[in-house]
This record gives sequence, structure tokens and C-alpha cells, in this order.
Amino acid sequence: MINKIKNFVKTELSGWSDKEKIFYCIIFLTVTTVSISANDSRIATLHAIFGILATILTGKGKISCYIIGTFGVLCYSYLAWKNALWGTLGLQILYYLPMEFIGIYLWKDHLKEDTKEVKKTKLSIKERWIISLGAIFVSLLLGIVLYFCNDKFPLPDAFVTILPVIAFYLTVKRCIEQWVVWSIVNAINIIMWLVILFQEGNYLATLLTWTIYFCFGIYFLFKWKKEIAEEKEVDAE
Repeated sequence: MINKIKNFVKTELSGWSDKEKIFYCIIFLTVTTVSISANDSRIATLHAIFGILATILTGKGKISCYIIGTFGVLCYSYLAWKNALWGTLGLQILYYLPMEFIGIYLWKDHLKEDTKEVKKTKLSIKERWIISLGAIFVSLLLGIVLYFCNDKFPLPDAFVTILPVIAFYLTVKRCIEQWVVWSIVNAINIIMWLVILFQEGNYLATLLTWTIYFCFGIYFLFKWKKEIAEEKEVDAE
């Protein structure tokens, strides 16, 4: 058992370039420094660390992203509860948490033999339209419900509740479109937590985390696009 764990950790840590290692270390150092300087809450800091690491591992296609993501879900659930973001809280507990385990199950059979990174896919144009229109419609309906539940930000909270459901579904399905949806979610969260920061303070690390998520979303969108094109060329040979 111990040997299996050691081999798993060794595999997950392999395949990283020196540039990636340096860049990601700088990101972690920046978030930690800002959090300490701003006297941010410990839970917010932990969420930032777990969340960023999970995002990096997802972008790399490492299945361990779901293990780290579980800890991030628990931390963010506490932050959502404390700030009365009921839609976000429900999303974390009822969807994100079980999906972390489902993700492991669905990814384990689609890992490359050499790198142990997941094989990337993409949706058809028809699937993109169906998902996009459905997301907008359901988000508007939920926004109305949250408004009558005295949610602080009913419409933004509705979108960051519904869109991540779709994004996480696309993640476990290994679809590149997840990064487009995640980027939209991250942009909304940046605005929402910016308002909370000015009203209550002590959430600078959380705001910085969502900003980093946004940048990662754009970066991994192009990275996955390049990898999918390369895999298609290999299959065509």
C-alpha cells in the first residue's frame, strides 16, 4: 500500500518543466505573502492554496487534482456559509464534493501510458449551443429564487452556481470547453469578492485566488487546444 502511494506521488510529480516549477512556486509564494500581509483568514488562505494547486493539476491533466480539490471544496464551503452565499454553498456540498470522486473514477481509464496525464477532448458545435442556452436559462431562474431568499448577490451567485456545474461536468468529461466556462465563472467571482472585500475586508487572498484562476483558465485553454491538435496529428499518422 505504501509503495503504491509512493509510486502514485512520484508519477504525479513527473512531467513538469523547470519553467512550470518556477512559475507555480512564484504563484504560491505571492498568494501566501498577500494573505499574511492582509491578515486574511486561515480558511481563505487554505482555500487559495488548495484551489490553485487543484487548478494547476487539472490543467496538467493529473488525476490528483480531484484529491486536492476535495480539501479546497471544504474550505470554500465554509467561506460561502459565512458570507451567506447559499447558492454557492449548496453547489460545493451537493455537487462539487461528490464530483471530486466521480472525476477520479472517470479519468482513471483515460490516462496516457507514458505521462499518466488525461487525454483531452472537445464538444461538437451542437453540444456547445445546447449547453450555453441551457446554462443561461437555468441561471436566470435560479437568480429569481435566490433573490427571494435574500441572497446578497442573487444573479451573480446564480451564474457562479450553475456555470461551475457545467464546467465541472466538462472537466470530468475531459473537454477543453471547461476552460471557457471556468474563465466566465472566475470573472464573476472576481467582481463578487471584490465587493465583499470593500465591505468587510480580510478576503484579499480569496480575491487574488479568483484572479489567478482566471489567468490560468485562459492559459490552459490555449494549452489544451495545442495538445488536442498534436494528439489529432499523431492519430492521423
